[in-house]
Amino acid sequence: MALSTELTELLGVRHPIVLAPMGGSAGGALAAAVSRAGGLGMVGGGHGERPWLERELAIVAEGTAEPWGVGFLTWGTEVDAVERALEFRPAAVMLSFGDPGPFVDRIRRSDAVLMVQVTDLDEARRAVEVGADVIVAQGTESGGHGARHGRSTLPFVPLVVDLAAPVPVLAAGGIADGRGVAAALALGAAGALIGTRFQATTEALVAPSIRTAIIEGRGQDTERNGVLDIARGAGWSTDRYTARVLSHPYLDRWRGREAELAGDAKARQEYQDDVARGAIPPLPVWAGEAVDLITDVPSAADLVTDLAAQAEDALARAGRHHRNDRPRG
Repeated sequence: MALSTELTELLGVRHPIVLAPMGGSAGGALAAAVSRAGGLGMVGGGHGERPWLERELAIVAEGTAEPWGVGFLTWGTEVDAVERALEFRPAAVMLSFGDPGPFVDRIRRSDAVLMVQVTDLDEARRAVEVGADVIVAQGTESGGHGARHGRSTLPFVPLVVDLAAPVPVLAAGGIADGRGVAAALALGAAGALIGTRFQATTEALVAPSIRTAIIEGRGQDTERNGVLDIARGAGWSTDRYTARVLSHPYLDRWRGREAELAGDAKARQEYQDDVARGAIPPLPVWAGEAVDLITDVPSAADLVTDLAAQAEDALARAGRHHRNDRPRG
């Protein structure tokens, strides 16, 4: 029996499970597979790079008749990229990391559901103000980018649920199995947005070495930092947003010296040179604190099915415990 929530009813999906729109790894094939399995697959539109975006959106549009979506980095995306994505008729568009305001009117003129990811309560209030249809509350356990001074998923999600009601909220950060999905629902969320777990699937656009690193990684090996964004020249505001990654040589070299690295052009060039000669990976390994729970590389369809079944089982067990704890007499 599928779990019915405000999210599943709003978007017409079977399971309250959403693929995080991870730039570079959540491509059209992965998004289509998640959607065919009953979740909401989302393509990682990133900065809206046109050739990549058009290729992957064509793949998902042709790969499934079920609802799917696309996500963008709000601070680094132009309105015309969102407009082009809307031509492929996604069911949802997600905006993350920055003011969603400049994009809202264009999305509103389409049939797409507006999803806004937030990392603190100020961002949550702004999402409500612009009329988000769904709000994603991201805790600091998440892999990849998030708030430098954010809050953990467990206390943050209920705060956003209360602030945003009746707007449905998704929980994100540290969710890698069905028990995490069940916990999200227990916190009042209408579903879970999941990233790292979906990187270790057969359809994810990641190198085999990335999958291996995720399977072998441990939560204590992850670290939220701005070092690698500065070294890469990625353009992120590291005062506001940092990224959780697995251990990396440049972290050990520059940890706590971000301002110094930002002012050292030679050191940043050394990073690029090391990438070019294969001494370090071309990209950091984005991974959340729940990486320990990832031990295999299933298909996305099998993963969605397993997550849903595990969530239902976890909620059923919790219900039995609740009934058994009631006083008798």
